[in-house]
Amino acid sequence: MSAIELRTVKEAEYIILTKKTIRQTAEYFNVSKSTVHNDLKNRLPRINLKLFKKVQKILKIHFDEKHLKGGEATKQKFTLKKQKKI
Repeated sequence: MSAIELRTVKEAEYIILTKKTIRQTAEYFNVSKSTVHNDLKNRLPRINLKLFKKVQKILKIHFDEKHLKGGEATKQKFTLKKQKKI
């Protein structure tokens, strides 16, 4: 197994065990989020289809919740700004 394939499997296992996002995984492995995305979307299905399906379930949950987290972050931002004006 090449170094890239090994990294890809480790990234997948990390996401499955910790439920972390692509961005958090990229930070942990000290690579760009584009690299993690490419590893998980393009390389992983050829390396280990079973692992790929597990990762896809987790990433789908993250994608489905993305707008909720963004909305909450925006709400907190404006609440903080409002408090500073008072």
